[in-house]
Amino acid sequence: MNKIDATSTDSFVVAGKRFSSRLLVGTGKYKDFEETARAIEASGAEIVTVAVRRVNLTDTSQPMLVDFVAPKKYTYLPNTAGCFTADDAVRTLRLAREAGGWNLVKLEVLGDHKTLYPNIVETLKAAEALIKDKFDVMVYCTDDPIMSKRLEEIGCCAIMPLAAPIGSGLGIQNPVNIRIIVEQSKVPVLVDAGVGTASDAAIAMELGCDGVLMNTAIAAAKDPIKMARAMKLAVEAGRLAYLAGRMPRKMYADPSSPLAGLI
Repeated sequence: MNKIDATSTDSFVVAGKRFSSRLLVGTGKYKDFEETARAIEASGAEIVTVAVRRVNLTDTSQPMLVDFVAPKKYTYLPNTAGCFTADDAVRTLRLAREAGGWNLVKLEVLGDHKTLYPNIVETLKAAEALIKDKFDVMVYCTDDPIMSKRLEEIGCCAIMPLAAPIGSGLGIQNPVNIRIIVEQSKVPVLVDAGVGTASDAAIAMELGCDGVLMNTAIAAAKDPIKMARAMKLAVEAGRLAYLAGRMPRKMYADPSSPLAGLI
């Protein structure tokens, strides 16, 4: 691929739908829905994740996310945040499809409350059930190349390995595994969880990831709107750097100016 402008000519496809923004953002942890909407606008994101079990989508007597973040403008991605079994995750997403007609979903089945690491056994079980039920499944998983390949083989439409524990802000802890997952995958790979600042997002994109999903990194910043803008630029810069091809690393110096013909 030989692209010049990552912001206008570069895109990726998930479940047959093309997106130009490679930054996906969550809708939780903001002080109110107004701030949520402003941050999403500043991020340039086209896909927003929604925790079906935590965000009001149907109770018209209470403030509703859809009144601030229009489903006609953004692609809603229902997720199973807070689910610790395959059965709970599958039930949650079936209810979401009945309520909003959403077929593209983000699956996450957590293993424990302390680390929020994926329970891969339950994740695989849930993914198989959802795919059989005609869902398009983007799946949150560990940075394990073997399991990532297995999730792709059963039909997941995007692989979403963690950079670090959810909400930790530690950045990419295992770039080698992320790079292996990128190289072996035929579906989009998006880093999900653990990004803390703009440089983390840029690194994910420089590794060749198709995108980055984040929530806390923006929502918990001192100025979420500025951080959303920073993340947008970081994703674009990292993607453009990946497409440009970085210089090789060397053990010793290599002068920028030729040494021959010196006065």
